[in-house]
Amino acid sequence: MAKQLLIVIPAYNEAENIECVVDNLIENYPQYDYVIINDGSRDKTIEICRRKGYRYIDLPINVGLTDGVQTGMMYAYEHGYEYALQFDGDGQHDPSYIAAMLEAMETCDICVGSRFVDQKKPKGLRMLGSNIIQATLRLTTGKKIKDPTSGMRMFNRATMKAMAENADYGPEPDTLAHLMRSGAVVKEVQVEMSERMAGESYLNFSRSIRYMTHMCFSIVFIQWCRKKVALKGGIKK
Repeated sequence: MAKQLLIVIPAYNEAENIECVVDNLIENYPQYDYVIINDGSRDKTIEICRRKGYRYIDLPINVGLTDGVQTGMMYAYEHGYEYALQFDGDGQHDPSYIAAMLEAMETCDICVGSRFVDQKKPKGLRMLGSNIIQATLRLTTGKKIKDPTSGMRMFNRATMKAMAENADYGPEPDTLAHLMRSGAVVKEVQVEMSERMAGESYLNFSRSIRYMTHMCFSIVFIQWCRKKVALKGGIKK
């Protein structure tokens, strides 16, 4: 019998947050399975996972978000899950929206937990990069994704398999663009996100500018050089 959903939680130095995030899932959302991908954390993340008896995969070195998420997708696919959810370990994502995302997955291949389905983006430099990436996605795919940088994404088995088997498929907007060009149907569900509970985000202002520039270049140029992936078993348009 197929299992429904695996929540994939990449974690790098999330000792201050991981306990609250996972305990909330265990206590309030026991219907969903989860696995923590400890990405070579240098703090006490893995010690907490062991002490609390959490389900985890321990990567001995820091391999980065792309390989961490890919590890989770491989685990989900090989263990027969219908869906896999990329879910931050810093407390920004709210699991109360998972049910709505699962409902949306009946008619799509990827569901994005979006902050801006029925809410306007705040003005300012912080959202400038998101707006530029959104415009670039629309230019290259013809589709409008209102929150392309959201890290709360759910995949069905077809897109999960693609993520698991292609080493250069990072959990980023350029991969989203490539999968859309390969025929993946993407929907967005309105969610609310919190600021990270503790610690500092990797993306400061200068890194955000580099990230936006890299994503736009990849979407416009690199993605056209990739061979389209066959999404067997995906939603038919």
